[in-house]
Amino acid sequence: MRLWRVDDVMTRDVVAVQTGTPYRAVVDLLISRRVSAVPVVTRFQRVVGIVSEADLMHKVEAAGGEPRLVLGRRRRAEQAKAGARTAGDVMTSPVVTVLPSLSVAAAARRMHQAQVKRLPVEDELGRLIGIVSRGDLLKVHLRIDEDIRRDVVDEILPHALGAPDATVRVETRDGVVTLRGRVHFRSAAERIASLARQVPGVVGVADGLTYDVDDSMMVGSDLGTPFGVA
Repeated sequence: MRLWRVDDVMTRDVVAVQTGTPYRAVVDLLISRRVSAVPVVTRFQRVVGIVSEADLMHKVEAAGGEPRLVLGRRRRAEQAKAGARTAGDVMTSPVVTVLPSLSVAAAARRMHQAQVKRLPVEDELGRLIGIVSRGDLLKVHLRIDEDIRRDVVDEILPHALGAPDATVRVETRDGVVTLRGRVHFRSAAERIASLARQVPGVVGVADGLTYDVDDSMMVGSDLGTPFGVA
């Protein structure tokens, strides 16, 4: 089963700026291209920062505001961005980046851990080749039901059972995989359901499989595998 990767969903036609790009030019670029952020790169296309709408809004927020006498570290950083004249002044740095070979699931975890909405994509030499957003990662759930079902039938069942098994019936609707039928071992039934949940585009699994032998306690037995062990 082939897992979806960042390069399956990323935006390749990515627009970038350099540290010396004027603030106004960055604003114009975001509006004209209808994007919410742009990477900041060197002349060798190495990512050194990113400028988002949130970064640019500090100048709008500060317009006409009264200065504070006591400023914390975060407030001082925001005030510095409010006075920015170039992309280098206002950008957020360092930037969390990903390789195109990273799985969509791993990219989603990295995005969540870093609390960011997008990740610049770099090649093996560290050069910008794309950008992946939260919306891009959601594309995996646009897979049609028949493609998802085919993955389960052609990839999951033979792998879990050692051979195709006509006793297992697979239905897919709106990304939900329904499994019905009977297999010999409990471990096989649970492995099928577990692997089905990992198929790209699967929203959920309705596990209706039953089994003849509970091999969960057969440690060391030739009949099956211990419960929870692949």
